[in-house]
Amino acid sequence: MLLTVSKRLEFSASRRLNVDSWSDQENVAAFGPETNARYGSGRNYVAYFIFSGSVDPTTGMLINISEIKERAGKILRERFDHKFLNEDNPAFRDLAPTAENIAHELYAGVAPLFSDVEAKLCACHLTESPDRSATYYSTGASEANYWFEFSAARKTISPFLSAEENARLFGPATGAHGHNYRVRLTFRAERFDGKTPAVSHDAIDACIRALRAELDHRYLNEDVVGLQDRPITTESLALYIYERVNAMIPLHRVRLHERADFFSEARGDKIIFLGLQVGFHAAHRLHAATLSDAENARLYGKCNNPRGHGHGYLTETTVGGEYDARSGTLYDFVALRNAITESLRPWQDRHLDLETEDFRDAPSTGENIVRALWQKIDNRVGQRLVRLRLWETANNRFTLRRA
Repeated sequence: MLLTVSKRLEFSASRRLNVDSWSDQENVAAFGPETNARYGSGRNYVAYFIFSGSVDPTTGMLINISEIKERAGKILRERFDHKFLNEDNPAFRDLAPTAENIAHELYAGVAPLFSDVEAKLCACHLTESPDRSATYYSTGASEANYWFEFSAARKTISPFLSAEENARLFGPATGAHGHNYRVRLTFRAERFDGKTPAVSHDAIDACIRALRAELDHRYLNEDVVGLQDRPITTESLALYIYERVNAMIPLHRVRLHERADFFSEARGDKIIFLGLQVGFHAAHRLHAATLSDAENARLYGKCNNPRGHGHGYLTETTVGGEYDARSGTLYDFVALRNAITESLRPWQDRHLDLETEDFRDAPSTGENIVRALWQKIDNRVGQRLVRLRLWETANNRFTLRRA
C-alpha cells in the first residue's frame, strides 16, 4: 500500500508562453494565440505538494502538513507569487513557463527543503486553469492534462443484453436522459523535457475540436456511428474516447466525469476504473495518548483543542478489476454507492475519538482515517479497491493506493 499526503497552496503570476529562438509561426503552433501576449497573461495557480512515506505510529502523521505550508510557501512567495515568471524567475529565462515546466520547477525548489524528514516529496501537481494542469514526479516523469466538456443525451443500455437484463442492471437510466460531461486527457512522458510542449497547441486543439464535433449535443445511441454497436455506459464511453484520442495523439489515460462526483477512467488494453465521491461530517480531536499535553499542543496546534473540532470530509473511492465487455460495466453503480455509504455510516455525525472504536488507540489523523476506511470499503467491494482519497479540507488530502 502506498500512502501520500497532499498540501494545496495558491499563488498568482503572469507569464508569456514563448521561445525567443523560435519563429512567430513556430510559437503559435506550439502555444496558440496566447503567445502573442507580449507582456504576459495572468493565472491564479493552485499547487499541490504530494509526499509519500510511512506513518509515525505515535503521532499518526506521515508528515506535519503545517511544515509543508511553511516551507513550500516560502518558495512560492520568493520565486512565483505575483511575479512575471519570464523575467522574475531565472528558471524561465530560456524555458517557456508552461504548466509542466512550472510543476517541475516547484518540485526542484521544494524537494531539497525536506531532506531532514523521512517523508519525501514524490510529486508536484499544478492547476493553471479549469482546462489545464500538469504533474511532475520524482521519477522524472511528467504529465500534461487537458480538460474539455460536452453535453449529450443517451440511454444506458447494452446491445448485447436483453431488454430485461438492461432494465435489471441499469434501472431508470435505460430511459433517455442527458449529462454535461467533463473529460480529462492525460499525456505522459517518462522522462521530462521542458524544451518542447508535451502536446502542441495545434494538435490538442484539432483533437478536442474533432471530439466535440462528434459528441457534443448528440444522442449517443444513434447519432455517433462508432458507438452504435457498443454498450452506452460511462465505462464504455470513456474507453471509446480513449481510442479516438489515442488514434490522433499517443495518450496515457482518459477520465470521463458523468457528474462532478462520478467518473470512469480508461487506459490502454481496456484497463478501466470507476470512481465515486461521497462526503460525511464528523468531529474529532488530534491527540496522542503517549505524549504530554504540552507535546500534543506543540505538535497538533489548534487541532488539539480539548473540546474538539470537525470537518466536512470528502471521500473518493476508485475501484478496478475486470471490465465486462458484454454489459459495458466494471462495477454496479448502486452497489458501489451502497458500499461506501455503509462504510461511512458509523462515522456520520459522530465524534470519531469518543463515539467510535476505530480511534481509541490511534490519533484520528487523516492518515489514520483513510487507512481505517480502506478496510471497510475494500471488504464490501470484494477487494477491488485500488485508490481511496480523503479530503479533510480543500487544502489537505490523504490518498491510499494499492501497490
